[in-house]
Amino acid sequence: MRAGDMVISATEGEIKEIFTKTQTIAIVGLSPKPEKDSNKVAEYLQMAGYRIIPIYPQAEVILGEKVYRNLDEIDEVIDLVNIFRKTEFIATIVDKVLARDDVKCVWTQLNLVDNLAAKKVLSSGRCVVQDLCTKIEHQRLFPAS
Repeated sequence: MRAGDMVISATEGEIKEIFTKTQTIAIVGLSPKPEKDSNKVAEYLQMAGYRIIPIYPQAEVILGEKVYRNLDEIDEVIDLVNIFRKTEFIATIVDKVLARDDVKCVWTQLNLVDNLAAKKVLSSGRCVVQDLCTKIEHQRLFPAS
């Protein structure tokens, strides 16, 4: 936990390790609109070398990648699930993550916290990051040379 706000989340060292070991990131709520934060973050992560799998209900292709409607449709290995959906959807998404054997980490973006769902992730032996932006954290931990 982080002191002060009581948000359950990985430590800085754990976050660095997550980025180092991750290859494929499924982004739940990845908008096709370039002006949306989810799209900007996904594009950054792609440029940083990660494979992105978009999950969105209404598009066919986002950032050159085939779009899936939900995690159940994806038959390739996912290392990390990055959530851009409202807090009330986190528990349902976590249940879908826990039904998979491949996902090693769940990450919720800024202002998205569900400590009960986070505890479920941790008790399954996986890591969780809450209320942090993958792009901001990656830039901070791996600054461009």
